[in-house]
Amino acid sequence: MTIAESQPVFKIVPTTQQYDWGKHGRNSKVAQFAEASGVPGFVIDESKPYAELWMGTHPSSPSRVKRTGEILSAHLARNPNLIGASIRTKFPEADTGNVPFLFKVLSIAKALSIQSHPDKTTAERLHAESPLIYKDANHKPEMALALTEFEALCGFKPLSQIDSALRSTPELSTLLPPSILDSFYAISHSPSPTPQTKTALQNLFAALMALDGTDVHNAIEALTTRYNSSTPNKPHADSDFESLILRLHTQFPYDIGILCAFFLNHIHLSPGQAIFLGANEPHAYLAGECIECMANSDNVIRVGLTPKLRDVGNLVEGLTYEFGEGGRHEVRPEVFGARARGSRVGGEGKGGQDGEGASTKSTLYDPPIAEFSVVKVELGKGEEEAQTAVDGPSVAIVTDGGGVIGWGEGNLEVGMGDVVFIGAGTPVKYVAGEGLELYRALVEA
Repeated sequence: MTIAESQPVFKIVPTTQQYDWGKHGRNSKVAQFAEASGVPGFVIDESKPYAELWMGTHPSSPSRVKRTGEILSAHLARNPNLIGASIRTKFPEADTGNVPFLFKVLSIAKALSIQSHPDKTTAERLHAESPLIYKDANHKPEMALALTEFEALCGFKPLSQIDSALRSTPELSTLLPPSILDSFYAISHSPSPTPQTKTALQNLFAALMALDGTDVHNAIEALTTRYNSSTPNKPHADSDFESLILRLHTQFPYDIGILCAFFLNHIHLSPGQAIFLGANEPHAYLAGECIECMANSDNVIRVGLTPKLRDVGNLVEGLTYEFGEGGRHEVRPEVFGARARGSRVGGEGKGGQDGEGASTKSTLYDPPIAEFSVVKVELGKGEEEAQTAVDGPSVAIVTDGGGVIGWGEGNLEVGMGDVVFIGAGTPVKYVAGEGLELYRALVEA
């Protein structure tokens, strides 16, 4: 297909990943969407987990053009107008047909690993040193947008909360070197990060991660016994947190990642809420389903709650050791097309008007990175929504309902599970049937 013949809007076929933590069978939105989108040969097996739906050009699991079966990146490389000149200039990898982001759906039945994602410099080093483990040289900032009730561990808690957790949990604190504990307690009421607080927190977390298997096993055994007991006046009275520890122990018995939960914010998101994790921020998704978008990378540094390779040294060395309430990671939505008003992750928006002409049915989630933003479109029966062109490529998935996506002289019927590529510089209009819910990942210069 030549550039002249290439349509600016067309369906693509996603891929699925069946990791152990995924939801099983039709309980998984990943499985539902994969079946509906027409993944070749895909048949739902109720006994198997369906964890991730990938939509993009990452070479580990690339999408294909539905009509022809061609790998999406090859099609875009032959049709560079679909990516856009300004995006090809800004992101050199786009010249080979790679979009700057990777779009996903996650269906989570049990905890993902305690992990971080490297910054670009670290990713380049790790890829050069261990290309079979770190398979690309890109960074991986990411945003998770809840489709259902969603639960995660996200960033270090305020130091005062870590202090309280240690003092009320002798099973853990007695394992840590007294000198390191004392140095941490001395700065634990600092309200904001400083070089001193970061050093003390890093030393404390490194000491935790250096504990041997016997110490960890004994501490978790004593802790879970206490949490399971009916003894009144337990030192740690947070029943939600205790339930989390017991659940993690059921999923990953005697794993060091269970103790990491004492250091990280335990957060709950309702549908429509989102969080952003920048480079080198510790986190773990625990339960629920979400839309996830990230820079075009699959680099993960893991240290706990996983049967996979653990890279404690690189994670401990690379973390930012920022701390604070979990809400600091929230991405507050705004009307698509309007400039943000007030504080949110990333400050002002990536452009648009001061509300004039702004979309009223589309919500923008705009994290503080260049590679992507996500727009949610939600229409009632027969409603329409027009969106102006953006500089770069977009990938959209219909998560509920159906309707028509129109552009210029073209129209494309879509239904639940369909994944659509929208070329750079293409204004589109959505027309709902009985209703339409759609998420669109996009990039602007």
